[in-house]
Amino acid sequence: MQIQETEVALVGAGPIGLEMAVALKRGGVDYVHLDAKQVGYTISWFPPQTRFFSSNDRIAIAGVPLQTDDQLKCTREHYLSYLRSIVQMFDLKVNTYEPVVGIEREAGESFVVKTKPAAGLRVYRARKVILATGGTDHPRRLGIPGQDLPHVSHYFQDPHTYFQRKVLIVGGKNSAVEAALRCHHAGAQVSLSYRRNQLPEKSIKYWLLPEINGLIKTGEIPNYFDTMPIEIGAAHVKLRRSNETFDVPADFVLLLIGYEQDNTLFKLARVELRGECGAPAFSEQTMETNVPGIYVIGTAVGGTQDKYRVFIENCHVHVERVINALQGAAPPPTPEPLAAPES
Repeated sequence: MQIQETEVALVGAGPIGLEMAVALKRGGVDYVHLDAKQVGYTISWFPPQTRFFSSNDRIAIAGVPLQTDDQLKCTREHYLSYLRSIVQMFDLKVNTYEPVVGIEREAGESFVVKTKPAAGLRVYRARKVILATGGTDHPRRLGIPGQDLPHVSHYFQDPHTYFQRKVLIVGGKNSAVEAALRCHHAGAQVSLSYRRNQLPEKSIKYWLLPEINGLIKTGEIPNYFDTMPIEIGAAHVKLRRSNETFDVPADFVLLLIGYEQDNTLFKLARVELRGECGAPAFSEQTMETNVPGIYVIGTAVGGTQDKYRVFIENCHVHVERVINALQGAAPPPTPEPLAAPES
């Protein structure tokens, strides 16, 4: 089988992965860019018209301004269009739908990277590997009966789906609250189950918090705080609060309880994973992991985040650190921490 030689194998085509590709191209570094799905895939499964928490300048990449026609925060649709324009503007070659299935070190300093697109196995030999694989690959699961029924989903899509139907939303952070409000305004009969005794204000977009609190107070969105689902049926969800159990009617159930990182590639590459979140070990100066020649950038550095601290907006420096390391330059200065990360 023919092996393609390259200096760098870059894995992941989200915003920071694309920003890294631009930096490699500008620096004259030969690279191959791989992604198991499409450019910006994680963002593509956001609900229609979802607006980013971050301001546009903080999620812009590669020095290209991000403008919106209403001067408001960017929507899912606008940002996907922006990412596509970055690929076209810089004539980036991204091998989409080409999942990496193997990363092995050869004798010496090279890595063999194996992929499995629809056309069959491909093999690359790269001196360096950069993993920009993100941190929200799979939904968290409750492990309860009924969670795989057809009317149950871990992804909120078009709120029109739920018009005049009973929807129980499980979760209390930003995604759950936004889904609750949008379904309510689309004419759904929404109720909310959350495991704590109140909503976590710091995890909810500031413009949504007063509205959800108001609707809960008036009873327009019934809330079941301090509850956990223990079983999902065809037309109801059984909730537990302390030693009490009771049923809540539901035509649809949205389990919006967060997402987990797929760390398969880190394990294949023998990158050390630390702590409960499984964050990869890496150098803050160069982004190089404990495996010499393998780097990690973007939200992938955070592992599976419970309290989100790593976002697009504070990952841009990763790109400069890696490109400087590849070219033998001194690490860039550490940026001042953002006073209030907006994501």
